[in-house]
Amino acid sequence: MSKHVVVIGAGVAGLATAALLLREGMRVTVVDKQRSVGGRAGSLELDGFRFDTGPSWYLMPEAFDEFFRACGTTTARELDLVDLSPAYRVVNEDGESIDIDTGVDNVVALFESLEPGAGDKVRAYLSRASDVYAVALRNFLYTTFSRPTQLLSKDALTRLGTLALLLTRSLNALVAAQFKDYRLRQILTYPAVFLSTEPKAAPALYSLMSHTDLVEGVRYPLGGFAAVVDAIARQADGATFELGTAVAAITHAEGRATGVTLDDGRTIPADAVVSAADLHHTETALLPKELQTYPERYFARRDPGLGTVLVFLGVKGSLPQLAHHTLLFSKDWTPDFKAVYHGPEPTRPLGASQSIYVSKTSATDSSVGPEGYENLFILVPVPADESYGHGDAYGAKESARVSAIANAAVAQLGSWLGIEDLEGRVVVKRTLGPGDFAEQYNSWSGGAVGPAHTLRQSAFFRGRNQSRTLSNLYYAGGTTVPGVGVPMCLISAHNVLTRMKEQAVY
Repeated sequence: MSKHVVVIGAGVAGLATAALLLREGMRVTVVDKQRSVGGRAGSLELDGFRFDTGPSWYLMPEAFDEFFRACGTTTARELDLVDLSPAYRVVNEDGESIDIDTGVDNVVALFESLEPGAGDKVRAYLSRASDVYAVALRNFLYTTFSRPTQLLSKDALTRLGTLALLLTRSLNALVAAQFKDYRLRQILTYPAVFLSTEPKAAPALYSLMSHTDLVEGVRYPLGGFAAVVDAIARQADGATFELGTAVAAITHAEGRATGVTLDDGRTIPADAVVSAADLHHTETALLPKELQTYPERYFARRDPGLGTVLVFLGVKGSLPQLAHHTLLFSKDWTPDFKAVYHGPEPTRPLGASQSIYVSKTSATDSSVGPEGYENLFILVPVPADESYGHGDAYGAKESARVSAIANAAVAQLGSWLGIEDLEGRVVVKRTLGPGDFAEQYNSWSGGAVGPAHTLRQSAFFRGRNQSRTLSNLYYAGGTTVPGVGVPMCLISAHNVLTRMKEQAVY
C-alpha cells in the first residue's frame, strides 16, 4: 500500500507539496483551517471587483516552469502570462515619475540618462547579478543543506571570492559604492522589501534580485494570482482536502510523527507529516516543548520581517497616472525603514512607511472589475506587530490604527500623483492588517511575508526543512528554507521531496 502523508496548510507550498507527493505515488491529505485554498495568496470578491490579497509580482519564472514540468505539464499550458511594459513605475513626493522598461539595454539607457557613467556600471552590475542568480538557483535554492558538500560545487568554488564579498556587505553598501543618484539606488535596492527586509540588512548577495525584474522582466498572470493558485491546485487533484478544519496537534510516538489531531477531535494517521504552516505556529503550538526543534527562545532572536496594511480599492473612472505596478518612494526613505524595522519614528507618526506599493491590475486584466472602474491594491509596510489590529476585509472590526494608515495611504496616493478627487471616486474600500495575518494564517508576530532575509536568516542559516526530534516531520513554505515568496514556496516543496528521498522515505 502507498504511504500516507498529511500536509498542514493549503497555501502555495502545501498545494505544491501535495502535487509532487502525488506524483511519487503517495496518498495525501491536506488540512487547512480556511475554507478555500491559497493561504496568503488569497482572493477577495466585492461588488463586482476581484482583488488578490497577497502576492502580485510574477518573478522567477524558472521556479514555476520547474514545478509544472515536475507535474507533467508546462507553465504555458497552465497560465496566460502577459509581459508588462513598463515593468513598473517609480514616483516620488514631487510627482516625478520614472518608467522602468526591462532588458539590459533599456536599463543601461535609463541609468545613463539619470547619471552620466552609470550605464556601464549598471551593465556590469546586472551581469554579475545574473551570474550569481544562476549559481544561487543551482546551489542555494534547490537544496536541503543536509550535507556541507552541497555548497562546494565547481561553479560556487570558482566564484568564492565574489560570494564572500556579497555575503559580507549589505545590499545598500554595494549599490551606494557604485551609484550616486538616489533614484538609481532605490531601483537597485527596493527588492530587499520582497525579501521582507531593508537594504541595510539584506546581504549584497541579494543583488541577484535585480536579475529577476530588470533582466528577465515582470509578467502578469491573467486572472491574477488566484489563477496561479488554481493552476497549482489542479496539480494536487487526487489529494483529500479537509478544509475549514484546523490542526490542533501533531501526534507522535517513538521519535516519529504519527499523524495529526484536528480541532473537531478527529485524528488522521500518517506515515509522514509536512507542515506548510507558519514555522513558529508549527513548533510552538502543534508540538510539546520537549519536541520543538525551534522553541520560543529561538524566535526571540529572530527578525519576523515585514508587516503590512493592505488596502483594496474600487475606483470610478480611469487612473492613467498609475502603471500596473507603481512604487511610491520617498526621496529620503530612511525614515520609512526606521518606522517599520527600528521602532517609533517621529516623522512617521502612524508607525507606517510612506514608501508604498500600488498594483492597478485593471491596467492589464478586464476581469478584475466593472468596465469604467479601476482595481487598486495598496501595500503599506508597517512593523510585524499584530497589536496594529485588523482590517475589515474578512468581517472583523477595523482597528482605528489600520483605518488611519489606510486613509493616509489613499490621501498620499492622490497627493503624490495629482489625483485631487481620488477619495471621492472610491466606491469600494476594504483593508487587512497585521492582526488578520496572525488570526487567519497563524503568522508569527502578524508578519505578512515571513522572516526577514538578513544574513543570519538566509540560506543554511535560515534553518532546516526537517524536525530534529521527529524524523518524519518536514517543513515547507515561506517561513523555512529557501525563503519568502511564491517561487520560493514552490522550491520548498521540491526540497521536501529531496529530503524524503535522501532518507529513503519512499
